[in-house]
Amino acid sequence: MTRSSGQVVDKRDFDTNRPLLISHDSGVGNDGRDLISRPESRISIRRYSDGEEGLLNNVVDEIVERDRRKLAREIIRICSFALGVITCLGAGSITAFSLYGPLFLTRLHYTQLRVNTVSIAAGVSMYLPVSVFGYLCDRYSPSPLALFSGTVFGIGYFLAAIVYMSGPPPDAGGSGHPFWLMVVAFICVGTATSCMYLAAVTTCAKNFGRGKHKGIMLAIPIAAFGLSGMWQSQVGTYLLFERLEDGSRGDVDVFRYFIFLAILLFGIGIIGTFGLRIVEEDEEKYIDEAVEELERSGLLEESEFFRSRSEVRAAYGTFSQAEDAVDDEERTLTMTETEEQREAARLEKEKEEEERRKKDWLLNWETKVFLKDHTMWWLAFGFFLVTGPGEAYINNLGTVVGALTPVSNPPNAPSPAGQPSTHVVTIALTSTIARLLTGSLSDYFAPPATHLFPGNSESIRPSSPTSSKRLTLSRLTFLLPSALLLSLGYLLLASPLPTQHPELSHITTSLVGFGYGSAFSLCPIIISVVWGVENFGTNWGIVAMFPAAGAAMWGLIYSRCYQDAADGGNGSADGQCHGWKCFGFWALGCTLSVWVAIAAWCVAWRAWRRRGVSV
Repeated sequence: MTRSSGQVVDKRDFDTNRPLLISHDSGVGNDGRDLISRPESRISIRRYSDGEEGLLNNVVDEIVERDRRKLAREIIRICSFALGVITCLGAGSITAFSLYGPLFLTRLHYTQLRVNTVSIAAGVSMYLPVSVFGYLCDRYSPSPLALFSGTVFGIGYFLAAIVYMSGPPPDAGGSGHPFWLMVVAFICVGTATSCMYLAAVTTCAKNFGRGKHKGIMLAIPIAAFGLSGMWQSQVGTYLLFERLEDGSRGDVDVFRYFIFLAILLFGIGIIGTFGLRIVEEDEEKYIDEAVEELERSGLLEESEFFRSRSEVRAAYGTFSQAEDAVDDEERTLTMTETEEQREAARLEKEKEEEERRKKDWLLNWETKVFLKDHTMWWLAFGFFLVTGPGEAYINNLGTVVGALTPVSNPPNAPSPAGQPSTHVVTIALTSTIARLLTGSLSDYFAPPATHLFPGNSESIRPSSPTSSKRLTLSRLTFLLPSALLLSLGYLLLASPLPTQHPELSHITTSLVGFGYGSAFSLCPIIISVVWGVENFGTNWGIVAMFPAAGAAMWGLIYSRCYQDAADGGNGSADGQCHGWKCFGFWALGCTLSVWVAIAAWCVAWRAWRRRGVSV
């Protein structure tokens, strides 16, 4: 073995303390020269090792940061969902109206028309502003709505407690506050109900809107809304009650009950202000996907917003040729750290402004498409015909039970038709079962919604032959039978059987609760499937306005039938009506209303099938 200089290397020349190969640590080469003393060698060695180590560190840091962001998103999604369910568990306090509605007749000396005016005011104010709240929730966040709802809830129930405590109004022979103050109080309650409900449901819909379990994740908070009336009525019946002279339990103490609701719902609103959050990355992804699909369909070619970068720059009109030359020169110069930060902040601000404008344009465009779609009007019309009678029945359960009670029944004896609180519980339980059952079954049997993003249809097709042969059922196959059960409940109430056997009224209450709950569960799910979740708050808010007119119409019809029957000889000394005429003709009208709704939904379903829309 020879060296490069030609000298022979003998084994005795080997030094165990000197490595045979080049040592980067010692910086000595085979020729004995000091590599470390050579600056170019030292720089290249350090750059190599530092570059390799820095690259690995960057990759690891990016993976850790990505996992951290993913975990943070999941925590936000799950915590917001749990808080949304808790919020809905409190927001439906108006569904317990029948618990204290009859006491407005006996304690405040209101007429049945006045009692229905209070419930109608709450119903109209609950449904009419839903589209406004949905618009605000889509374009901003649910947090301001939660704060607003908690505050208005507290004001409404506190005012109602004061008015009730003051006694009958002057025009009813008392010295209490005027009747219109109670109407104002329940307008506040209805407005806060829709605001709190929509903030919670929209949060759950947008956080889980594209998952395979979107139906059940949307049905759970909606079911919790129905359960709120059940547990709150039990609190009023068994905890916040009046003590009779013999020490037994009497009617609910309405004053204390209203104060309890004011404090509870104000607290829920404050908590929701900080806890109801939408995962921003998911919402941005939905917006981008919708825009890409519109671009593929060619619908954005004539839009003034979606233009090329050159057109956008030209439209700004502030860049002259001289200014462009100066900008090019400045970009070639090395910017200081302060200039880089300023430039990064400017670009970030422009990006946020661009994203906001893109989101607003898309949501406004989708709202126009939704309003021009005739199938939406058929869906909303059927929803109006189903929920109107349901709202009227729930609000007048107390007087319906009283009308089924024979006049000969002792004053303190239990009614054969049951307690109003029992019927409230029955409505809440059957409605909850219907919402959870229809929501979960529709998730399992419904076909994949490939119509929203045809470009992504390949990724959501079943991957195995077994899954492709799975039985699929449209959500309308669950909605229509549920509406039929609802009509059977009204038909039973319209028959002579309940007056002869008042205990059958529990069957009517169960059927009404099941059909009413199914409609409120499946209709928002259908809206999210047919028209997407990007504009869900606005779209569902528009359809949810229709029950306001339905509740007002059927509530007025019921109060007129009830009052006419009471004035026609079926009334008692305390102003209550007894007998079939108090509700019979109204129940027949409700039956026909639901049958017309079924026909309207069939028309919409047929149109969706022609379009290839998977519902």
